[in-house]
Amino acid sequence: MENSGVRNNNNAQYNADQIQVLEGLEGVRKRPAMYIGSTDAKGLHHLVYEVVDNAIDEALAGFCDTVIVTIEADGSISVDDNGRGIPVDIHPREGKSALEVVLTMLHAGGKFGGGGYRVSGGLHGVGVSVVNALSESLEAWVRRDGRVHYQAFRRGAAVAPLTVMGRAESTGTTIKFRPDRDIFETVDFSFETLSFRLREFAFLSAGTKIVLRDERDGDDHDGGRENVFHYDGGIRSFVEFINRAKDPVHGDVIYVSKELESVSVEAAIQYNDGYSENMLCFANYVNTTEGGTHLSGFRSALTRSLNDYARKANILKDSDENLTGDDVREGLTAVLSVKLEDPQFEGQTKTKLGNSEVRGIVDSVVTEGLSVYFEENPGTARKIVDKCVAAARAREAARKARELTRRKSALEVSSLPGKLADCSLRDPAMCELYIVEGDSAGGSAKAGRDRRFQAIMPIRGKIINVEKARIDRIFANLEIRAMITALGTGIGEDFDIAKLRYNKVVIMTDADVDGAHIRTLLLTFFFRFMRPLVEKGNILIAQPPLYMVRQGKKEHYVYSDRELQDTLEGLGGGNYPVQRYKGLGEMNSEQLWETTMNPATRTMLRVTMEDAIAADQIFTTLMGDKVEPRREFIEAHARYATEIDV
Repeated sequence: MENSGVRNNNNAQYNADQIQVLEGLEGVRKRPAMYIGSTDAKGLHHLVYEVVDNAIDEALAGFCDTVIVTIEADGSISVDDNGRGIPVDIHPREGKSALEVVLTMLHAGGKFGGGGYRVSGGLHGVGVSVVNALSESLEAWVRRDGRVHYQAFRRGAAVAPLTVMGRAESTGTTIKFRPDRDIFETVDFSFETLSFRLREFAFLSAGTKIVLRDERDGDDHDGGRENVFHYDGGIRSFVEFINRAKDPVHGDVIYVSKELESVSVEAAIQYNDGYSENMLCFANYVNTTEGGTHLSGFRSALTRSLNDYARKANILKDSDENLTGDDVREGLTAVLSVKLEDPQFEGQTKTKLGNSEVRGIVDSVVTEGLSVYFEENPGTARKIVDKCVAAARAREAARKARELTRRKSALEVSSLPGKLADCSLRDPAMCELYIVEGDSAGGSAKAGRDRRFQAIMPIRGKIINVEKARIDRIFANLEIRAMITALGTGIGEDFDIAKLRYNKVVIMTDADVDGAHIRTLLLTFFFRFMRPLVEKGNILIAQPPLYMVRQGKKEHYVYSDRELQDTLEGLGGGNYPVQRYKGLGEMNSEQLWETTMNPATRTMLRVTMEDAIAADQIFTTLMGDKVEPRREFIEAHARYATEIDV
């Protein structure tokens, strides 16, 4: 692979002397979740991101412009970059090649001591060694110093010493690994999941080309797929990408960039005519989904800057209240990226930035940048402030309705909505809330439930589509107000997941088109206004049976058409009556309990969110105002709708 356009100097003080070693790999295979978060599909894909992180670090340092990730035909993963190549000379303390040190010893890498990289992502340097430890096999090819160096590993240990395979015309590193089937619940990589994250890497590393290829073939894979991600506009292109199915309030993306006290700050901002916020923040390419000090600094700067401009432009009068954080974030799409030398991430999987000094730095940079932009672009500033003021008016109109949804304590029941049939237990960890479509199904659920830990809330008809509604209209909806009150968390700036009254919030709707629509409306509400419930897995979807097959006095409940066919074939000869359940109300309370609500026999789907951007795009496309993106989505995915129940 050629290195055209990349500053590539093999003598740029990146060698074994820059590799510092803190400890070995003990315990990684015994406690993998401590290092990668989990051993499910999420942890599996995290391995890829850790290897790609190293390549992106090379790009960040100015030595790499192309990364190629391949899902190989055998299901393994290879990551190739055209950086300088991992050092291969003998480590002065360990007496083995720097490559072997990096791949076999925890906390070994060029990210310690300030020698190899000024800033970096990765799991504090543990990434590649952990990938090696959790792989059945790993191979490394390093193109450096005019030679190709090779070494193979098995479950974290070197198979043989580093060898030279021949001459190299370019520089770079290729890592190929196969995750250990004894450790991971699945070793099947998702092309879509990898695409989401690699697209983020490309946006955050302006000018770097990242290629994802899928060489697998067969029933479950479509071999030959390839995605190329390359964005010269960086995070400005990121914001445009997120807003592509929305109507922007202003044409240009506001961009702020400055380095202050060795911290690089980039922010890109664009408002759309919607009502939800889409805020993404990163620290050294790491998606800090729980925010942190950089997000706090950004939000305070945004709120203060818009208030200052609104008063300076006489849009807000002396008697007017200041705009709140909720007001200035309505319809906001923003990407914040900071790069710093010593990031302090809270939690092993790095979802929150903790560096206290970063808050003031980001606040200062964003405040200065927005002040200059508003002065130079008064027309755009006016459009943004007008939208924020309209949001403030709606907020005030919704204030009284919001108060009706607040409860003084988790034990107070007098203010709970009348339609809620609450449970007797008061420990949220033990309690479940079923949101049930219709009074008939609600009656069956109330009669069939376990009153100790299962609460039932029937909702009538279809709730408001929050994707198209402002906060005052949302709070005016009786069904939504009842749900907010029952859950106890509040929404927006009031949201506090610690006040959640039910650990499981179960959506239980009919297995027909209307039921699917109601389920989608509820999911849209939870995603837009109670997103942490989605992120932390508190939202579940009940799976009532589609059919009941009667065999004499015995009843067989069936949950899919394929299962129905298998059941009938398994029962053999004979004509067995089949009942198709169109709605929950067709089941009596005992049947509903046994099939859908009994923890010992029920099946549920947990709602998760691997990628916030993809989820936002889906809700915007399917539930938003624009018809054309929705029509294109339906046309593109119509072939997956093998059966339409009308």
